[in-house]
Amino acid sequence: MRLIDTHAHLDFDDYEQDREEVFARAHKKGVEKIVNIGADLEGSRRAVELAEKYDFIYASVGIHPHEADTVNRESLAEIKALAASSKVKAIGECGLDFYYDNSPREIQKEAFKKQLDLALKLELPVVIHSREAAAETLEILAQAADFAENLIFHCYAYGPEEIEEIINRDYYAAFGGLITFSSAQPIRDALKKVPLNRILLETDAPYLTPAPYRGKRNEPAYLEQIVKKAAEIKGITAEKMGEITTENAERIYGF
Repeated sequence: MRLIDTHAHLDFDDYEQDREEVFARAHKKGVEKIVNIGADLEGSRRAVELAEKYDFIYASVGIHPHEADTVNRESLAEIKALAASSKVKAIGECGLDFYYDNSPREIQKEAFKKQLDLALKLELPVVIHSREAAAETLEILAQAADFAENLIFHCYAYGPEEIEEIINRDYYAAFGGLITFSSAQPIRDALKKVPLNRILLETDAPYLTPAPYRGKRNEPAYLEQIVKKAAEIKGITAEKMGEITTENAERIYGF
């Protein structure tokens, strides 16, 4: 089974001692490509460095809403420069996080809009972080150009009601370890509604480790558990789910 982990943070210190072993375990489970996601300037630099070192790693560069107050002319210029690498396939993760509110909401909105503008200019897909801010995220996106073929709602964490507008706009929805959590029935109900050609799968490693590995550090090898659960929810085989989501990832990221 060919798989692509569309969202991980393997540049983090969590993997400093055994990164090569993590890669080997991923390959053993059929994970052929991994998109390493930048969440701030330093993380974006590391993401590109990692992607340029390994042929199976790709990068996304951007600034997370937690760091929204660092988005300015200089930081955007550096994100643009980093995006010139052929291994960079998207802008993000960027968006809105009204759960933690680590940055003021208006600053988050402005930082999000600026990164959307940059993605449009660079003709790159956008990886969206949206938590407790579905309506506001969709409102900002409605004011931007049509991102239908080029936008990913990373780590979908809303319910079946919110997914309706995402489906109507032909955005992609990425699902991770949350779908294996017993408390996450609304997310599973949302996944049931998403057309197969708009589903992506991710680990968000080192976060959100799927069952039965909860409590451990997450890694791309565990994508296998997410594929199996997503297939069960959609009523298809794991092999078919792997095939479809790999094709979806190849399409949006242009591998």
